[in-house]
Amino acid sequence: MACNSCSTSDGSAPKGCKNNGTCGTDSCNKLTVFDWLSNMTLPGGQEPFDCVEVRFKNGRKEFYRNTEKLTLGIGDIVATEMSPGHDIGIVTLTGELVKVQMKKKGVNHEGEVPKIYRKASQKDIDIWSDARDREEPMKVRARELAISLKLEMKISDIEFQGDGSKATFYYTANDRVDFRQLIKDFAKEFNTRIEMKQVGFRQEASRLGGIGSCGRELCCSTWLTDFRSVNTSAARYQQLSLNPQKLAGQCGKLKCCLNYELDTYLDALKGFPDMETKLYTEKGDALCQKVDIFKGLMWFAYTNNFAQWHVLKIDQVKEIVALNKEKKRIAALEDYTVETIVEEEKNFQNAVGQDSLTRFDQPKKKKRPNKKRSVADVEKQKGAPERQKGGPERQKGAPEKQNKPAPEVQGVQNKPASEGQPRNNNRRPRPNRNKPSNDKNDSKQ
Repeated sequence: MACNSCSTSDGSAPKGCKNNGTCGTDSCNKLTVFDWLSNMTLPGGQEPFDCVEVRFKNGRKEFYRNTEKLTLGIGDIVATEMSPGHDIGIVTLTGELVKVQMKKKGVNHEGEVPKIYRKASQKDIDIWSDARDREEPMKVRARELAISLKLEMKISDIEFQGDGSKATFYYTANDRVDFRQLIKDFAKEFNTRIEMKQVGFRQEASRLGGIGSCGRELCCSTWLTDFRSVNTSAARYQQLSLNPQKLAGQCGKLKCCLNYELDTYLDALKGFPDMETKLYTEKGDALCQKVDIFKGLMWFAYTNNFAQWHVLKIDQVKEIVALNKEKKRIAALEDYTVETIVEEEKNFQNAVGQDSLTRFDQPKKKKRPNKKRSVADVEKQKGAPERQKGGPERQKGAPEKQNKPAPEVQGVQNKPASEGQPRNNNRRPRPNRNKPSNDKNDSKQ
């Protein structure tokens, strides 16, 4: 998820490797562990701790015992014990720090712990890689089968065992689901052993990962492993608006980060009077409307005028409360009001949305006349309106031009010119005097 800032690469590939195998944790920044005891040597005569931490798909981690005394390091691919068959995982932690992690997660290292068979061979890795390539299309098909049976469940992830003999389907559901027929359809469709495992909505988000509203990766998919309950009272103490759309995370539950600063707010609220404190004055009773925890200010308003608020310090509120307990009233809250500094508004104009989106577009150029058009077409276009004007709309006073009769040519009869057509004089072209003429008529003339 954070390939560009990844620091777990072994140096053989550039950053942004997209989980091609060079990442020491098989996935970028998902539950990574820093071995701060790696440069420490053990006392003389003490054997290294024989358990290692192995990571599988989407942050699933298990502890295994190194009974074969293999030389293992972070990033080694190993074949682990599984019933039935074996699984393939990546070593993420070795040494004494594994004992600390086992104690933290409540695993007894002196009890029965599954063992590591061997380091994975190339054949094991190929089978494991082929099985992982089948997971995504299988998930799509599994969702289609669940929808066809009208089951109210969501299949969020599929994890194949390393040897490809079993597939675990992780799903979420609000109620109990009867998926006996679904398992039969899965076994018939995928031809493998099926195991269904229900997870909570927070566990689903931690497995899949994502980006939160803060712009960073989800805490549950990077470092958070214990999911504590979050109440709406945490938002009230921090003076947050109870908007479920803003307070809910990608899992649909209240954000885990609401508990991060809760202790700080609770410590700061210890010196504050109760929010339901009522101040009695001669001008009227006043109720608390707002609290600024870190500035130590409280806003009060009269019960007969909630539109106008008065700012008081905590010490002033405590002083007024002490006087009220002695059955004394102050004149008005205005005598105790604190002057608040109003920040000057910056003089700038927000021009967003005012500029035209087409201001950089070039205007369309006018089409130039086509020079290849014939001269006859141009004359027809120009002559059409002139002929219309020369018809019945001609002015009465304008003299009409009489067509002169064309000279008669021997053997050619003159035809009257039709209306609206140009005059044809049928004149014989003049001979070229520079060339000798072979025309008999010309020689006779």
